[in-house]
Amino acid sequence: MKEKEKQSLKVVIVGNGKVGFSLAEQLVKERYDVTIVDMREESLRRASDALDVMSVKGNGVSVTTLADAGAAEADLLVAATNSDEVNMVCCLTAKHLGAQYTIARIRNPEYSMGLGDLKKDLGIDMIINPENATAVEISRLLRFPSAANIETFCRGRVELMGFRLQEGDFMVGAPLHALSDQVKKLSLLFCAVDRNGEVTIPNGSFVPQVGDKLYIIGRPSSLDQFFRLLGRYTPKVKNVFIVGGGKIAVYLALLLEKMKMRVKVVESSEDRCRQISETFPRMTVICGDGTDQELLESEHLPASDAFVALTDRDEDNLIISLYAMQKGVPKVVAKSNRQNYAGIARAVGLDSVISPKLITAAQILQVVRGMQNSQGSVMTAFYRIADGSAEAMEFTVRDTTRNLKIPLRDLHLKNGILIAVIMRGREIIIPEGSSYIQEGDSVILISRGRRILDLNDIYDEDVTLPSASVLNGRG
Repeated sequence: MKEKEKQSLKVVIVGNGKVGFSLAEQLVKERYDVTIVDMREESLRRASDALDVMSVKGNGVSVTTLADAGAAEADLLVAATNSDEVNMVCCLTAKHLGAQYTIARIRNPEYSMGLGDLKKDLGIDMIINPENATAVEISRLLRFPSAANIETFCRGRVELMGFRLQEGDFMVGAPLHALSDQVKKLSLLFCAVDRNGEVTIPNGSFVPQVGDKLYIIGRPSSLDQFFRLLGRYTPKVKNVFIVGGGKIAVYLALLLEKMKMRVKVVESSEDRCRQISETFPRMTVICGDGTDQELLESEHLPASDAFVALTDRDEDNLIISLYAMQKGVPKVVAKSNRQNYAGIARAVGLDSVISPKLITAAQILQVVRGMQNSQGSVMTAFYRIADGSAEAMEFTVRDTTRNLKIPLRDLHLKNGILIAVIMRGREIIIPEGSSYIQEGDSVILISRGRRILDLNDIYDEDVTLPSASVLNGRG
């Protein structure tokens, strides 16, 4: 497929809220043809001023509005308004008009039981739930509190984690190839480093420093052993203190109950408190202001194993999270959709900052890239890491993939590309120079500064020198 054709997909986004705007921003960066539909003039003006998009004012369930937006010719329509019902009808209407693929944001937990029927009856190809996806990500962090962020691949058999290097860590000041045999025998790879906002893919000569954020990928058991060796192993989280009782908190509480954790929720709305108490009779629900330090003290915040800030205000989440850190809570997670706030938080040591809109945008970008690459290798997972400066992707290798069964040392990969893991059947391979890929493998890539749609995009056809992608001294 030619580069021009790769960039010609037409996407219609209905609803220009946080999720809709963030998605449009990402798609425009990748040069897709984007049209935004919204009923609010101010919202459309903001999008038009900031992004290279078409804008259509109107109701997303209206046939006329969707026709004006070009839904009939759309490769993808994303319905991301604040109303689940509007999103459902919007997808149904768009399908009837001729839209090829539709995605609906459906957030209400009451709909979660019948999502299969909803998709079939309403012509919805994919359902996204930012709140549930955010809750899943937070639950992973609470399961493994040593990590600042965790992504999963190969149906949970491979994990990617980020962590910040601290004074006294044995890795500081020594090149990766000099790591002890204890570390080298583990099934893991150091796949990216964020140093003061500059992201690199390390090789064996890279020397980690205090303050670096390292990303490692491998078997969950090996990552667990690595953190034990690093002295970062923390006891399992048993008591979780949550401020904010919205949809994310409800989805998170469902997950934490299954993980046998005790949960305390502080919520200012009496109605929400009543609903949460009825849904979770074993949970402690406090009706009050979660930003009130006296309340947090009286409810024994410092005695908690983990603190999660989930209010509707990013500023409040970050402030009370920093307060929880100051009080010595071992694991602190904050929700923040504003990237500039997240950067400030990380600068003062709050690394676990979760953004629902970015999680959702990544889910949809995976679909969009897959639509452009229907004949090539299939992208089965996609994550942005290092504040979006790098990407981690999982592909399934097909017979159309080039260079099958050729040792990696003989391949010429583009700069900024790392083959991090190969999964063959149930075997997890941390690649060396003699490793190769074959049809049926799952391959996990790390990419810095390159948009990868297909495994064939990683090869540099113009290079005649041996590949420079030496894998942490393993090659």
